[in-house]
Amino acid sequence: MKTNPNERFPEPTSRGESLIKLLRQTEHVKALMKELAEELSSVNTIIKQDFLNDQPSSAVEKVLGKTQTMESKAHDVSKKLTLVNLVLEGEVRERSMVDHQLAAITEQEEAARYAAFHDVLTGLPNRALFNDRLEHGLAQAKRHGWTLAVMFVDLNKFKSVNDTYGHEAGDNVLQTVARRLAEKTRGDDTVSRHGGDEFLYLLTELHNEHDIAMIAEKIIHAIEVPIDFKVGDVHITSNIGASIGISTYPKNGASAPVLIKSADEAMYRAKQSQSGYAFAQ
Repeated sequence: MKTNPNERFPEPTSRGESLIKLLRQTEHVKALMKELAEELSSVNTIIKQDFLNDQPSSAVEKVLGKTQTMESKAHDVSKKLTLVNLVLEGEVRERSMVDHQLAAITEQEEAARYAAFHDVLTGLPNRALFNDRLEHGLAQAKRHGWTLAVMFVDLNKFKSVNDTYGHEAGDNVLQTVARRLAEKTRGDDTVSRHGGDEFLYLLTELHNEHDIAMIAEKIIHAIEVPIDFKVGDVHITSNIGASIGISTYPKNGASAPVLIKSADEAMYRAKQSQSGYAFAQ
């Protein structure tokens, strides 16, 4: 069946309809190209027959008629191909825009998710993320019979840094301490900023209090290293320390709030006795 070179298709109302139209146009172009090939074959046959029969003028007239028809079809094929290219270009542009939009949305979602669970100043996990990991750690400890510890870390002499040099200096100290604490964190453990100059540590899969005490001592030594920073044109060296309270599961409690409260109380005893760290009683 002959195709209609003047056939038109309705304008697409959606991306799906646009693709359907593109497919139809390409099929139509294929059909036109097939007809052109058949016409060319017919022209060659006519020329051969008429020249063999000594009817060149008749052959020329027939050839001219055929070539005019083919020229019209060729123009139509060219238009159809142009339309196909335009549709394809539009689809490529639309796909590119969609990809960029999806990438932007994904980036925004990741940024929002990170902000929801991390401290803005230090980049450490915040209370919400720490509590979630503590609940998960307790579930694992109960299931496998592990020992779990919570450390409540409070910085000594931090208030004097803030009062003497200002909040910019205090922020610098907090960021440095946070970086040191993160470096002392084992792969399955978590350190978070609880608020102000207070930090919380979650230690999992422990064997005994001696191992916990060794980790506490390493944390204290890391914090006690002098911190050098600059406020304006002034270079400052700050010497601060830390007091740590430690609670353990199952000895001091079986829930997140109880373990954190017990570690907090132990921290105050360590600060009062200047012992560096103390276990919950």
